[in-house]
Amino acid sequence: MSVSSLTKFTVPIDGDQSAASQGLLMPKLKYRFRASFENFGISTPRTEMTKQVMNITRPAVTFEESMIEIYNSKVYLAGKHTWDPITVNLRDDVNGGVTKLCGEQIQKQFDFMEQSSASSGIDYKFVTRFELLDGGNGANTPNVLETWELYGCFVQNINYNDLDYASQEPVQITMSIRFDNAVQTPLGDGIGSAVARTLGQTITG
Repeated sequence: MSVSSLTKFTVPIDGDQSAASQGLLMPKLKYRFRASFENFGISTPRTEMTKQVMNITRPAVTFEESMIEIYNSKVYLAGKHTWDPITVNLRDDVNGGVTKLCGEQIQKQFDFMEQSSASSGIDYKFVTRFELLDGGNGANTPNVLETWELYGCFVQNINYNDLDYASQEPVQITMSIRFDNAVQTPLGDGIGSAVARTLGQTITG
């Protein structure tokens, strides 16, 4: 098979002559990522968390709807939005580094021994950052293809999961993280882009 035929591995698009010869674009791959947690717990280094991340969910946002009753029908407008919590699965290392950091973060939110809560959100909230990489490593520095930064994070739920004589899987810790806002960088690409407000156009509603 001629190598040039690989340029045809794409979807033909009407009116776009370049599409027929560009070939299939390289997708971002799920397993090429790293996650970090800024101001999580109190111990250092926090890279122990980064090394033990198994998987993490990307943000999801939902807009509530505002319904306006009119003559013979209804019109729907976008209302307030809600960011869904993300989930992080961590391997529990033999040195206890991950367990210690998770415990410290939970204690920052609420002191279980003294039954005392934090006085304000700034005392315990942290930043979650995860980056999609291009596969580089070692001498080949990885390039960051996309970054998500989640602000105002706190641990909504933590599950230390089970132990099982019949299983050979690593012990895991699962966290559900609630956050206030998310920005996709580099700025200008995706969530957080500067998009001018449109006023008084002909779009209905």
